[in-house]
Amino acid sequence: MFLPKYPDNPTPPPAHTHAPADPAPVRRTLPQISISPGAVATVLVGGVVLTALLAAVAVTAISVTIAAVVLRSMLRDHHRR
Repeated sequence: MFLPKYPDNPTPPPAHTHAPADPAPVRRTLPQISISPGAVATVLVGGVVLTALLAAVAVTAISVTIAAVVLRSMLRDHHRR
């Protein structure tokens, strides 16, 4: 009653001979980079400090140039008199 019924002429299972049409692409995982908030803060502070130093150098260079032009003008007028 509960016994399975088998066919009289068993046929072998079909052979799987074809390759899949579109093989799945190989996924490569990138290494996980964990950046701590302290490292981000250090980079930001370093950038601000370097920008401030660059601005200070630029302002100093402009000031020295203006002072040199004024002194040159004053000395030229002094030598003419």
